Amino acid sequence: MFKDLFQKKKYAVIPSERVSNPDRPKREIPEGLMNRCPKCGTIQFSKELEKNLKICSTCGHHFRLNAWERIAMTLDEGRLFELDADLISEDPLQFPGYAKKLEQQKESSGLKDAIVTGTGTIGGFELVVGVMSFDFFSGSMGSVVGEKVTRAIEHAMEKKLPLLLFSTSGGARMQESILSLMQMAKTSAALAKFQEDGGLFISVFTDPTLGGVSASFASLGDYNLAEPGSIVGFAGRIVIEQTIRQKLPENFQTAEFNLKHGQLDKVVHRKEMKATLTKLLDMHAWKGEPANVQ
Repeated sequence: MFKDLFQKKKYAVIPSERVSNPDRPKREIPEGLMNRCPKCGTIQFSKELEKNLKICSTCGHHFRLNAWERIAMTLDEGRLFELDADLISEDPLQFPGYAKKLEQQKESSGLKDAIVTGTGTIGGFELVVGVMSFDFFSGSMGSVVGEKVTRAIEHAMEKKLPLLLFSTSGGARMQESILSLMQMAKTSAALAKFQEDGGLFISVFTDPTLGGVSASFASLGDYNLAEPGSIVGFAGRIVIEQTIRQKLPENFQTAEFNLKHGQLDKVVHRKEMKATLTKLLDMHAWKGEPANVQ
């Protein structure tokens, strides 16, 4: 009797429906339903992530936003009166494959180029806004990006409005060669005139901001802000390490590293960005009557 108690019992294996019916179609998870955090690996529902302003609820990682997503969460009522929407990149140097890639980038991103500019309000304060988008050619700066930034600066100067630019970029657009590099000087010169005229320029770095954009207009703000964890610099980490033959700190080029070394004024959480911008605009707003100068 005791022998029977300790004998291993045998169980019948019941085939699953998948095995018994191999012709049944597999149930697939709809594309875009979930997102994996690139920092901590947590999987989250896309709708919940969007409700949280695309910030990981586990580790606080700030996912990248496209231009229109950032406009929607930053401007009052998400409303932008777009400027220069008709400007599109051409292929002036007849660079092999560039024209085709431009069309592919337009289709995949829904944008005409790597920046959207216009006018709107934040906290009731009117201003000129430019928002770059990494999903169009990695936010690279070609002649159209430089031209739209310059025109936005000139519009702000003409209308006596503050200027706000959100930057994200992999650098200059190599397919436009010197025409791309020229935009660094053009945008910087326009900003110099704007600031000499007393204009307020708020620059916000988002992940990543590298190359010619970081080395020109993005770094020339009266206030230089950044989202947490954003990579900000000129050359990439690997290039620098290979050049100097040294291992760089783990947090090198992050917004926090740049803040510690005096390259930024403040690192601002996405949920606090609009309130921070409103406070800065309010600080510089004219609240009295014009002086009676004779």
